[in-house]
Amino acid sequence: MAAKTDLPVEKVYGLFCNESGYQTPKIDTRAAVFIDGKILLVHENNGTWSLPGDGAMWISPSHPTREGSFEETGCTVHSKKLIAVQDWRKHNVMNHAYGVIKTFMLCQYESGTFKSNIETTEIGLFDRTSLPNDLAIEKTTKDQILMCFDFYEKPDASTLFD
Repeated sequence: MAAKTDLPVEKVYGLFCNESGYQTPKIDTRAAVFIDGKILLVHENNGTWSLPGDGAMWISPSHPTREGSFEETGCTVHSKKLIAVQDWRKHNVMNHAYGVIKTFMLCQYESGTFKSNIETTEIGLFDRTSLPNDLAIEKTTKDQILMCFDFYEKPDASTLFD
């Protein structure tokens, strides 16, 4: 890869040889939390918006969905149903050399209000017609948010997967 790009060998090595064993896809979880028919989004430090979530490292996807949501929003939620499992390369802007499997969970809001943290600057509630234009498309696209709305409005829908 270094021979075909302007990347130094050390950078390429760090991208592909940063783990022992096989390089397997990462798991990214996203929480679709609805309050009064509006979806909860977090405003990232870089100025973009996304569904709250986190990476799942050696644990079930519901745990990082819950914990990532709490860390980014200050709200306690719990996963109710799996909305979708997607190959990140087919739906999001790619910025990693390795694969990412994305899960989207329909979550129940329990309690809490926004708390200042190192990842997000605020939270917002949006209906399907007033989504922000500046989405963190490497994490959450407009189509993915609309998919969550569709699932919320038809909770008996089958889980989607690539």
